[in-house]
Amino acid sequence: MKQRAAGVAVAMAAGLMAAGAGAADLEQVYRDALTYDATLAGARASLEAGREKLPQGRAGLLPSVNLTGNSNWNQVDVNHFNRTGNYNSNGWQVQLTQPLFRWQNWVQYKQGEMQVALSEAQYQLARQDLTLRAAQGYFDVLVAQDVLAAATALHEANTQQLALGKKSFEVGTVTITDVHEAQSRADLSSAQMIAAESDLAVKRHALLVLTGKEPDALKGLRKGVALSRPEPADIQSWVASAETGSYAVQAAQIGREISDREVERNRSAHLPTVDLVASYGNAVGSTAAVSPSPIRTDTDSTVVGVQLALPLFQGGAVNSRVREAAALRDKASADLDNARRTAAQNARQAYLGVSSGLAQVKAFEAAQVSSRSALDANKLGYEVGVRINIDVLNAQSQLFDTLQKLSKARYDTLLAQLKLKAAAGTLGDDDIKAINALLD
Repeated sequence: MKQRAAGVAVAMAAGLMAAGAGAADLEQVYRDALTYDATLAGARASLEAGREKLPQGRAGLLPSVNLTGNSNWNQVDVNHFNRTGNYNSNGWQVQLTQPLFRWQNWVQYKQGEMQVALSEAQYQLARQDLTLRAAQGYFDVLVAQDVLAAATALHEANTQQLALGKKSFEVGTVTITDVHEAQSRADLSSAQMIAAESDLAVKRHALLVLTGKEPDALKGLRKGVALSRPEPADIQSWVASAETGSYAVQAAQIGREISDREVERNRSAHLPTVDLVASYGNAVGSTAAVSPSPIRTDTDSTVVGVQLALPLFQGGAVNSRVREAAALRDKASADLDNARRTAAQNARQAYLGVSSGLAQVKAFEAAQVSSRSALDANKLGYEVGVRINIDVLNAQSQLFDTLQKLSKARYDTLLAQLKLKAAAGTLGDDDIKAINALLD
């Protein structure tokens, strides 16, 4: 087991050397995730598809041109004259239709503009989610590394305490109970170290899934770095910003406006339509069926006019679609209310997470100092005989637990800062760069 612990210590030392030489940082992991993550790639494709709604809506306002053609074999029997004629006829026509008044087409065009804006908001929401997932994956690895380092240090300390207990037992200064207690703690810390190694492997693989790369080492927080408070330091300001600036709220707001337009578009099916129609064509036929001497006909025709269509009754379908659109508008309104409430809740939770995280970090930093002092005092007391082995073991476990909690509190606070920005809809690349500047 000593060899295993020594091997882990050597590997960790090599990792720290690699980190100083060329370790990956948060900004690099974020850039890798931007190009590799499948979820964001799908959101990017959805954005491209959503942008096509605008030219599709515009097409309803522009002219359409159609070309038709025909070729027919005709056999005509004129019973009155007891005459039969066989001939071929063919023709073609080009028709242009320019909408002059089609209100539903205009509404659909405006919907296209809104759907582009909706796609943009949804993409930005997906990008913010990727930013949080990249930071979460990065911090998870750092926490797992710190836990493994603390577990390794604890195991080495417990192993040394076990060896010391055995020597003390041999000379009769401690009881066998002290040896058993030290052996139990050494075995427990070994299991904790194995679990920490496994957890680190899992967290590194999760980062690999996100970025497509598994860096040899990651940069951690600089020693003594101070974490900043939210600015402004007012929870209500962040809540108000979230209720209007959150991309989820923006998407829901646009969805509500689209549903308003959908009701209008369906109601406009009751309105008349006016189109400018122009056509040019050619028809070729014969008078073989009615003339003893067939004459081949070749006719060109040009038509320009205005066409009016007034819908009178479609079996109640239009009214039904209006009612359906109105119900969906009510749903969109409820979705908007829910988005605002959720954004406000997320802002409150993230703000409190930052505030409580900063307080926890300060408390755990003080606890770290006191735990180290308590461990040193218990070791000294054990050497002079005023403390027993279990006191030293408990002090070592307390320091190990404090180190774990301090590491997690630091990274949880940084992640809460990013979540607070995301809740307000202001999370961007600059925020990643700001945290990246805190790394060593």
